[in-house]
Amino acid sequence: MPIARPSSLVPSKASYGERVVRLVQSNIKNDAGPEEEPGVLPLLWHQNYGERLAPLEADWLGLAELTYSQARPDASAEVKEAAERRWRALQETVGMRGFRARMGQGRNPTGLLVRESTFAVGLQHHHPKVFRTPPTNVQLTLPEVPEVPIVTAEFHSAFCSPLGRAAEAYELSAMVDKVKAQHGTDPERSRAACWLFGDTNEYPVPVGESVPEIDWTTVTDLVHRRHRALKQADGSWRSCTMLDDLMLDCNMHDPARFAARRLGQSGALAPTAGFAAVGQGGESRTDRGYMDPWTVQAVLGVTVLDMTGLSDHHALVVDLSYRGLVEALRRAFAPLPAWDLVA
Repeated sequence: MPIARPSSLVPSKASYGERVVRLVQSNIKNDAGPEEEPGVLPLLWHQNYGERLAPLEADWLGLAELTYSQARPDASAEVKEAAERRWRALQETVGMRGFRARMGQGRNPTGLLVRESTFAVGLQHHHPKVFRTPPTNVQLTLPEVPEVPIVTAEFHSAFCSPLGRAAEAYELSAMVDKVKAQHGTDPERSRAACWLFGDTNEYPVPVGESVPEIDWTTVTDLVHRRHRALKQADGSWRSCTMLDDLMLDCNMHDPARFAARRLGQSGALAPTAGFAAVGQGGESRTDRGYMDPWTVQAVLGVTVLDMTGLSDHHALVVDLSYRGLVEALRRAFAPLPAWDLVA
């Protein structure tokens, strides 16, 4: 299979001929850098957020590296003020309401933004333990189906520890556990949807992928290899794919795979990271989303947006049919079977 390439163009919402809900996952390297001087955001910030992300008109926007938009409790007053100033500027620029997770050990905290004309916002849950970088976990609903919560989270898996990522993955699966009710009407059983998006710092199960597997014998960044691969008994190395494997077992589905397998959009499987790194084995598809087996079937299109020169990760744009999403929340059709899109 030839490798798919990121695109510099994203379809307009109007091009689908129906109402669209747009989900965007983005990892802007180190939040585009610090202020040039107090109150002056760097050019890269404006290029990334103002020129590239804001025009997408996202309804849900997950951000994996809010380095300078969040401050630790023991930070100086100046640092805290700069973070709040920057966070307000971001919300104003994209026209959305923002949520941030509490700081963990990692220096690149997560956040997500919601368009309140699309979703009603429910509770935000914090996860102060287990995660090196806590996910931002916010519950949403659609006005037409207010009884069905959509559990959403933006996460950033630990870059340095396969064992740590495994523990984090199981904690993410606790959010998936809310998705219980099967096809059909049962007033005694609650229903929920679940969307998890983030920088996994791991690789997808390689079956059917466009991006070649990492050849770990060519990697010169040996610390990176130890962080991202598992040493086998014979001395060879195998890429970490634990999160993908776990989510597939839990009947969660990658919308990029849905777009590629069911909609014929091979570009959905384009690489999202690794293109700016040296000695780490090349491009990879580490930025991914996972959706429950009903709402993933509302996907209309997936675009990997080229961010070359702006960040070290490409952005992921997932477009959903609003009508299809309503039907999915109502369980109007059967769920996708586990592992159905891996072929």
